[in-house]
Amino acid sequence: MILNSSLKESDIEVDRKTVDSFLELNEDNKLNDIAFVIPAYKEKDNIENVIKFLPEKLIGHTCSTVVVVDGDDDGTAQISKSLGALIAIAPVNRGQGAALRTGYIISKQFGAKFIVTIDGDGQCNPNDIAGVLEPIVDGCCDLVLGSRIKGTNNTTDRTRNLGVTVFARIISVLCGQYLTDTANPLRAMTAEFANSITLTQNQFQASEVIIDALLGGYRVTERPMTMNKRMSGKSKKGKNLSYGLNYSKAILNTYFREKLKLL
Repeated sequence: MILNSSLKESDIEVDRKTVDSFLELNEDNKLNDIAFVIPAYKEKDNIENVIKFLPEKLIGHTCSTVVVVDGDDDGTAQISKSLGALIAIAPVNRGQGAALRTGYIISKQFGAKFIVTIDGDGQCNPNDIAGVLEPIVDGCCDLVLGSRIKGTNNTTDRTRNLGVTVFARIISVLCGQYLTDTANPLRAMTAEFANSITLTQNQFQASEVIIDALLGGYRVTERPMTMNKRMSGKSKKGKNLSYGLNYSKAILNTYFREKLKLL
């Protein structure tokens, strides 16, 4: 198992238990070249419509689906497994970032070459996956971000949408590369890249991945995608003010951490 020495001991232990659950809950745990990694917290009403529309083969490679249930399982794991997904269950709820981090570990450890992240709430259109993944498979990039700004945004929360633009500009200025959407759940990357960067954010990991990549000299680009409203339920990320403050904190913490490495 790949261990992140930058994490607290408690997080390392939960990561280990989550990966161990993957071994225990799946008889055949070998992954195909492409792993769709879906972090899920109480998404039993949405997860079926996410999984059943994911392709079995893409750009000449076969795909596997890994659903990482972020503690407090409400039936999401059973539904996912019944649809052919491989599952892992964290013993406690920590956040989307922690679920993704363990999904990256699982993907590399069990054979995937490429990773695509998708939320479990149905906001991503599966028809956009190929366009986001293609530069990764072609070897042109290490990280590709979906962009609702370059594509279509069907969400209606004006405050969140403004935040998408503001945070993208902040990260662009800090890191020296223009990006339009740094909070998008649809991302593609190599499994090698995902397991080579420092990931400590248990919730707001999107900015951490991007800043690590840009300041670490990795190749990053964007591709258009369609962002839809949640199929049902509410976001687990908190109210707009707390979300914005926590996202800002994640940006600054990651930026200064990575800049110190370059000194």
